[in-house]
Amino acid sequence: MQDMVNIFKALSEETRLRILKLLESGELCVCDIVSSLDMSQPKVSFHLNALKEAGLIADRKQGKWTHYRIESSDMFRRFLVLAVLEKTPQAAAAADRDRLDMFLQTKRNASKLINAKAGGGCCGSLTGLKRNKGESKS
Repeated sequence: MQDMVNIFKALSEETRLRILKLLESGELCVCDIVSSLDMSQPKVSFHLNALKEAGLIADRKQGKWTHYRIESSDMFRRFLVLAVLEKTPQAAAAADRDRLDMFLQTKRNASKLINAKAGGGCCGSLTGLKRNKGESKS
């Protein structure tokens, strides 16, 4: 019974629904999610942990970065997430998606400029860049 309570608690928070909507398109690095939501990393990590504990998302480590995806091994959870995503209007997540697209473009451009040896993984190429503007930090 507690398992069901954790699942529905995880789905009852707007930020967590926004995260699921972002993950609908596929796996994302935590830095991508932070940029998309325009929130602090600790706050995003708190919500990611709640979704993970409920079994709604899974993660994998790549160096110092963690990548998240919607968990697909449990059919009940998968169908529940799909139903929630279907009922969540695209317009509700449009600003998050726009920020994500801008950040991913900046990330791709930055990775072209940095030597592969120095990059060191997913977001190593963005050290010193602002999350959502792609400008140097002051």
